Amino acid sequence: MTKLLGVIGDPISHSLSPLIHNGWLRDLGINATYEAMQVADGELSTALATLAKRDVLGVNVTLPHKTAALNAAAIKSDRAIKIGAANTLTYTKGDWAAENTATPGFLEALGAIDSYTDKVVLLGAGGSARALVYALSERGVDTVILNRTRSKAQDLAEMLGSKSTVHGPINQYKEYIDQATIVINTTSMGYSGDIFELPDGQGRLFFDISYGKISAPQLDHAADKGWETRDGLTMLVAQAAFSFEIWFETLPDIERALRRCRLALEAAT
Repeated sequence: MTKLLGVIGDPISHSLSPLIHNGWLRDLGINATYEAMQVADGELSTALATLAKRDVLGVNVTLPHKTAALNAAAIKSDRAIKIGAANTLTYTKGDWAAENTATPGFLEALGAIDSYTDKVVLLGAGGSARALVYALSERGVDTVILNRTRSKAQDLAEMLGSKSTVHGPINQYKEYIDQATIVINTTSMGYSGDIFELPDGQGRLFFDISYGKISAPQLDHAADKGWETRDGLTMLVAQAAFSFEIWFETLPDIERALRRCRLALEAAT
């Protein structure tokens, strides 16, 4: 019987997850289908109860349901509990199990990082920053969290940071960036077309967790200033791969899925 997988969110029509996962299912000859599922805020529990009556194996969960997904699960990983959100649910033995694969997905996309020499400036302290702060703290990397509302940066540093994690106002980002080896943008500025004006990068890394048209102006500016640039598409695909590994006990081809996504984004422009 064909197993059911999917991604739950609102909105969800823009999601690349069906392209990513259905490609892997075809590659590996797995009898399953992965669907986009539009579920309004506050209705996740009802949707999960309906899915439990079908031959569902698991689902990914995106905005605005990540906290609700964690709360709905009977089994929760320590990582998901600490982050306070889940992006992967697995249905097994009549219960939902929650995990957050954004953390390993981020580390996979970031690549090698040295806790002795690397210093990270994280721009933004919203929900998407939580898994990143957790990952950086676990790796022992010195991190500065900057946010427009400084109290949110402080709260995030205290909840998920390490003793060395610093917080501050985002309008002072230039002075913090001078000491950084890696700058990570998690803000929504790209949606309005705004960018952070950057100093000379000198080959340092600027990582924007958005991708496509949203991240392009910021990354183009960073590249012009001599930064190595990276967008969030690799992180998206990598966290999908770790979800797939939970469901099927095999890690799929990340590079192949990344090529498919790049082609799809190029065709859409």
